[in-house]
Amino acid sequence: MVLGQKRGLRLIQPMPIFKINNKKLENIKETKIDVEKDIQILTENNLVTIFGLKVVSTEFALSNLRIDTLAYNEEAKSFVIIEYKRDRSFSVIDQGYAYLGLMLNNKADFILEYNEKMSSNLKRDDIDWSQSRVIFIANSFTTYQEKALNFKDLPIELWEVKKYDNLTILYNQLKSADSSESIKTVSKNKTVESVSREVKKYSIEDHFKSEWKESRELFDILREKILALGDNIEEKPNRNYTSYKIGYYLLVGVHP
Repeated sequence: MVLGQKRGLRLIQPMPIFKINNKKLENIKETKIDVEKDIQILTENNLVTIFGLKVVSTEFALSNLRIDTLAYNEEAKSFVIIEYKRDRSFSVIDQGYAYLGLMLNNKADFILEYNEKMSSNLKRDDIDWSQSRVIFIANSFTTYQEKALNFKDLPIELWEVKKYDNLTILYNQLKSADSSESIKTVSKNKTVESVSREVKKYSIEDHFKSEWKESRELFDILREKILALGDNIEEKPNRNYTSYKIGYYLLVGVHP
């Protein structure tokens, strides 16, 4: 299993993958997969390994919508909705915010589902609803769907999954180039507006007041040294701190 990230422009043709055989390169061919069936089972069985999340429920039905995988992020104390897509015509923003709206309007049902499936006693105040997320998994996405990521505060992730004939699986997160535009400034959709008031994608700027110049300078020095340790280190601002991870393994957390 391979995890990766891809930022900015898409390559016209995916980079081929090879294996070495007697100093020769042999092309590893991509094989057909059923994203809505095979990949859902594989993903749920390995959710901690892939995303560092805990499976709560499968095919969770509520208010005429069915959530493929309901997961929980113990680090962020938030729910994550995972959808597996074969149809390439869906709207990332419309469907993503519809699922988030469903969650925020039915918090008690999500808590009840968690408590029943996990034999727990989770309470409403135990959850950070502001860090709720939606993950879409597909074999590929359209250019239009990828461009939907070009907002700094979008609580939605796109992951491509590829299967190869040497039993290798690639999970690759698509990430847009840095953007300063907010979804709230361009969308007049009432669901988007309602969800955006409660769900927030945190940034480093959220952790520092404008007058905290010395603290920010020290943070930037530390940040540069951490990121210089390797290209596979991911920076992830959360509500109270910024985490630096390799995969889902927490390397260090920095509090302002």
